[in-house]
Amino acid sequence: MKVAIFTPIPPERSGIADYSSLLLPALRDRCDVVVVGRGAKKPPRGTGLSVYHIGNNPEAHGWIVEALRRTPGLVVLHDFVLHHLVAGLTIGRRDGHGYLDAMEREGGVVGRLLGHAVLDKRIPPLWENRPQHFHLAGEVLGLATGLIVHSHHVHDRARAAGYEGPIWIVPHPAFPVPAGPAVHVAGEPLFGTFGNVNASKRVPQLLAAFARVRLENAATGLLLVGATSPGFDLERRLQRLGLDGAGLVREGFVDEQRLWGLMKACDVHVSLRSPTMGETSGTAIRALALGKPLVVSDVGWFAELPADVALKVPVDDDEVETLTAALGLLASRPDVRAAMGAAALDLARRDHDLEHVADLYVAAFELAAGGGAVSDAVLREVSRAAAEVGIDPGSDEASIVATCLGEVELGG
Repeated sequence: MKVAIFTPIPPERSGIADYSSLLLPALRDRCDVVVVGRGAKKPPRGTGLSVYHIGNNPEAHGWIVEALRRTPGLVVLHDFVLHHLVAGLTIGRRDGHGYLDAMEREGGVVGRLLGHAVLDKRIPPLWENRPQHFHLAGEVLGLATGLIVHSHHVHDRARAAGYEGPIWIVPHPAFPVPAGPAVHVAGEPLFGTFGNVNASKRVPQLLAAFARVRLENAATGLLLVGATSPGFDLERRLQRLGLDGAGLVREGFVDEQRLWGLMKACDVHVSLRSPTMGETSGTAIRALALGKPLVVSDVGWFAELPADVALKVPVDDDEVETLTAALGLLASRPDVRAAMGAAALDLARRDHDLEHVADLYVAAFELAAGGGAVSDAVLREVSRAAAEVGIDPGSDEASIVATCLGEVELGG
């Protein structure tokens, strides 16, 4: 079976491009994979299965959606909320009616009226201030013959949106840790956060909590890495909290080599966000591979992380206080940091192992390409194996097997 994969790849600056460059060699060891060139409209002749990596970036994924429209196939849904993608494919191409139609499909008459208000510039763009309320994933879900997702959160949202096709939950693979030393950064301990610096990454709350922690431990440092989003006045916030030049180290966009060096330098990684678009954080996965404890927002995929690797902070009125307590605990307890780091490394090696993830991908490919015939064959093999070991229909053991089959959406 030839598998055609539509995805951004390096040198594009995209987390999904990095993801694909990591995964593709392992897939090529297992099946006949062809990476479709950017801008291609159809899969190559002889393709048995087309696979489309879809994220919320119109520049990286607009051409992939256009190909999906021509040839429906298996979608790897990296983000559930696709509002920014749809806006780029409609408003960004002077197709206001297309945007209004998308809003109406999801939000009815009210959605269409809000879309008109956006086009008339009467309200701010919804993809900037309310994307979680209008995911606009409907067209992609309607074209997908199956979904690969990275979390139960996205699985459940797809089902709630009415998607009835097969869904496979496949963990995000762990990146191999490259050789090389940590970059020297002041701070004992050193907290680090990586990605765009803006309100949705909860940077205001993080700065406020860190300022409080420094009152108890002046040696603590915070490393803030990533481009500052337009309109986010970081300098003013730092000055107001007294953090300009005190305990905070700032770096903008960095290349992959320096990224790893900076991540190695951190004792604790902080990965906050709200609202979530349904994404799985590539930097959080890197932190797991490095054996670093995490502090995360208690939302989406982040909420699914085991408690022994991540302290979870609810996004509520007490967010700053809870975050302060989490940072304070990890600042004062190196033993807790060590235990969480060991658990993080174990999780990366167990659930996020690249070879394991590639096996799950290929199993999904086979089921997606073979449809019911493959599912029936798997069920027959499981039934035969159960009978051979003496598991009777209706027994407790049979119920356990049925539950496991249900978790991977096999069986009735």
